[in-house]
Amino acid sequence: MCTLEKRGNIYLLTITGPGEHRLEPILIDAIRSALDRIKSETTTSSSALITTAEGKFFSNGLDLAWMQLIPSNLQLMSRKFRSLISDLISLPMPTIAAITGHASAAGLILALSHDYILMRKDRGFLYMSELDVRLKIPPWSMALIESKVGNPKVQREIVLRAARLTAKEGEKWGIIDAAHDSAEGTVKAAIGLGEQLVKRKWDGHVYAQNRMVVLRKVWDGLESKETYRITSTGSKL
Repeated sequence: MCTLEKRGNIYLLTITGPGEHRLEPILIDAIRSALDRIKSETTTSSSALITTAEGKFFSNGLDLAWMQLIPSNLQLMSRKFRSLISDLISLPMPTIAAITGHASAAGLILALSHDYILMRKDRGFLYMSELDVRLKIPPWSMALIESKVGNPKVQREIVLRAARLTAKEGEKWGIIDAAHDSAEGTVKAAIGLGEQLVKRKWDGHVYAQNRMVVLRKVWDGLESKETYRITSTGSKL
């Protein structure tokens, strides 16, 4: 499901396998377990987290087929995904998403929950597919998009046109920080950025507290019990 490797003061979390990396309880629990391990190992030394994935997908979003099996699955998935995002926002170190494939819907929200986003140029789209799959976006997800994408016209393109954006477009519109030539180049650049941030020797707990202030609307929204809503049984999965 995922692996965690430590390179000096850099943690490299990789979602493994060739599939779509749909977010479902087992994968979410595996990622949260890796984050718990990081928190348990973090000492006074400065660290940074890089999250990446193998294959064509960073993540193709929530596992909608699983969510529709029984009504309680919607509530369970919503709760687990909110907990994962809370873990990332409260993690006591800088975080970097190295997108090496498609990042769709909740997969894009997962990436946006990091402090920095790097992406490969030659493959992958940034795509909020909720309109196309008839899924209502929770307010906390919209608050996260607003906090990371300042231009209202770009927000409209992402949410109300379900635009599929390349790395070049994402960089132009300020959604990602940099685009790189390959998957390997993207991860290498993320490690380089992480090493630069680690050299600042910030107090991780203060860093997390300040991030939570910056993302206060998101943090407060994560405490709500609002679930995802699929508005039609004919949703395209």
